Amino acid sequence: MARSCDICGKSPVFGNRISHAHNVTKRRWNPNLRRVKALVNGSPKTLRVCSACIRDGKVIKLA
Repeated sequence: MARSCDICGKSPVFGNRISHAHNVTKRRWNPNLRRVKALVNGSPKTLRVCSACIRDGKVIKLA
């Protein structure tokens, strides 16, 4: 399963970890994903949504 948001499509970003001695290794920044039960087309469904979409109100959570 891909590590991406079902609403906005936010996915990992890659870059380098650089030490004090300037040793360079690969690293990745993962999105802050949460499992949320939400209404999709009138029926409940479990989505993987980033916290930014939850905060912005792009998801209607079930009670």
